[in-house]
Amino acid sequence: MIEICCANIASALNAQAAGADRIELCDNLWEGGTTPSCGTIRIVKAELQIPVFVLIRPRGGDFLYNRQEFEAMIEDIKIAMELGADGIVSGILKADGTVDCDRTTALIEAAFPLPFTFHRAFDCCRDLNQALQDIIFCGAKRILTSGGKNSVPEGIEVLSELNQQAAGNIIIMPGSGINSENIKTIKEKSGCSEFHLSAKKLSKSDMRYHKEDLFMNGSRDISEDSIFISDAAVIAEIKKQL
Repeated sequence: MIEICCANIASALNAQAAGADRIELCDNLWEGGTTPSCGTIRIVKAELQIPVFVLIRPRGGDFLYNRQEFEAMIEDIKIAMELGADGIVSGILKADGTVDCDRTTALIEAAFPLPFTFHRAFDCCRDLNQALQDIIFCGAKRILTSGGKNSVPEGIEVLSELNQQAAGNIIIMPGSGINSENIKTIKEKSGCSEFHLSAKKLSKSDMRYHKEDLFMNGSRDISEDSIFISDAAVIAEIKKQL
């Protein structure tokens, strides 16, 4: 099972064309992903036949949310479901680095009967083993994780242990730093059967005019006429490797 993280409509179309099994739809990859717009969800659902899981994350930064942000997350789940989402991806932590079981359970209940993935907020927890048990208790279907490290290759040993600890009670889905060169090794060492990646490349748009010294994203290192797009060739090669 290959899940592709898609931050725009073009990436979603590329993922399906390349044989992806599912996509996670989000926005703002620069911030690790945030909730996509209603219009994006609607169009992607109209264009794709494969399942579309929608990320519910009201902002970048950490995963400790105030009352208003939490209420917005509940509302976004309802809207995503109305627009045809096939699954929800989200999660909330407490200030002490533990899973906020009460609020996460509330998100899962709001998403019912859709499957719920607890995202990489898991990797920010102080005790991954305890967090795993807490998330199982909450009722999530899977956990997206890099094993508590910056990338899956770095956290592969922990991932293997987590997968064994899960014992079929929840799906452990490795994500971050997966590519066509390491996917086979990751599969063998982790024992996992679902994998999450963006397979992204920086793509130039067809915009011919660019105003000098004007940077809408606040960075002189990234041009506004460049966007991340999932690379269909990379996705197809990863499918081939598996």
